[in-house]
Amino acid sequence: MQRVKHHAYTLFGKLPKKMKKHLVRAVTPNYTVGSVVLLRDENDRLLMLRQPPNRGWSLPGGLINKRETPVDAAARELREETGVRLRPDQLTQAVPSAMVNPRTQQVDCVFTATVSSSVQVDPDPVEVIEAGWYRIGQLPPLSRPTANLLGHYGITS
Repeated sequence: MQRVKHHAYTLFGKLPKKMKKHLVRAVTPNYTVGSVVLLRDENDRLLMLRQPPNRGWSLPGGLINKRETPVDAAARELREETGVRLRPDQLTQAVPSAMVNPRTQQVDCVFTATVSSSVQVDPDPVEVIEAGWYRIGQLPPLSRPTANLLGHYGITS
């Protein structure tokens, strides 16, 4: 078995670079990668969104564009969905900084920030049905992925 493995690696090493790339992409799992923001106000309330088609509430966030960094995507999604403008350097990586869901093959890069309670939230009516600030322990009904993510950070409703 070890000998077969050795020959396979040797053969793979001799393939043209482009062919190796296609072969690796064909046989390895693909993950979608997004960024999510845990945005709190100075009263320790969490900004939650109700977005179509989800039944439960979620966090500001979305998929990372090609050649976009996770923190840039987090700032962009926050701005697009809520109107809250934060520079990437105003976002801090959560600990842990990413949540990997092998079942759904999704990776969420998670960031945190705190803003004044007077910050103006202006939700995008296409992406967001409703937005609101909620105290931890008094969160609205959450989507399953959001409940799972918040649970990893010790935040429960």
